[in-house]
Amino acid sequence: MAAIASLLSSIASGIMGTYVVIKRIVFIAGSISHALLGGIGVCIYLYSLYPSPIFYPLNGALVSSLLAAGVIGWVYLKHKDREDTAIAAIWTIGMSVGIIFASITPGYNVELMNYLFGNILWASIREIKLLICLDVLLLLAVFRYRYLFLAISYNEKQARLNHVPVDRLYLILLALVAVTVVILIQAVGAILLIAFLCLPAAVAGKCTKSIDQMMAAGVGFCTLFSFIGILLSATWNIPLGATIALVCSTFYFILLLIKKEP
Repeated sequence: MAAIASLLSSIASGIMGTYVVIKRIVFIAGSISHALLGGIGVCIYLYSLYPSPIFYPLNGALVSSLLAAGVIGWVYLKHKDREDTAIAAIWTIGMSVGIIFASITPGYNVELMNYLFGNILWASIREIKLLICLDVLLLLAVFRYRYLFLAISYNEKQARLNHVPVDRLYLILLALVAVTVVILIQAVGAILLIAFLCLPAAVAGKCTKSIDQMMAAGVGFCTLFSFIGILLSATWNIPLGATIALVCSTFYFILLLIKKEP
């Protein structure tokens, strides 16, 4: 199951990670991945008081992540000079709210920590289905908006001059990042999520010359890093998520050393 989850996560990470790296919004993805912990914590607390499907952690994660993406997008579009501060504030608020509500939930609850650290070995059939839906959604979005996303990522000013709806496309891109974060965080956790969304695509970007090649290579590298991590984790009996993250980081720095910038 871990191998299937890794492959499906790699597809989503290779696609979305390409735009995250090109647009240089890695920290935005990180902020969203931690902001959603607030929604999860609130839902954990409410579910303990009023058991209802409305308060499932996934629902809280989706609402809080989209809210965080919307706020960050608004700050970027209207107050670009305040973007870094807003990202830090949302990151901090999300984690703080999540921890507070998890702590006051009746009984001992470690579900919030499961989302933070994750474990791809725990991937269930439900999470596999969600990953498949995510991959299909991202493939459809890329088919529809691929070159428009590329235009606002590389040269936003030129895109505006060409009457490209930059604001709307940027918000759509952030919404897709938010949805990707919500689904992936269940399978891999917040920490490995950042490695998945950033490092394979960054490695692919140094080895390819087009957006299509970068996406394909990003998926390939993410899959390779995942399987190497699974092998090392099983051989040495060490935590899988941390092992995969270290493999991603190691390959990235090795590439920096051996591949000179033009």
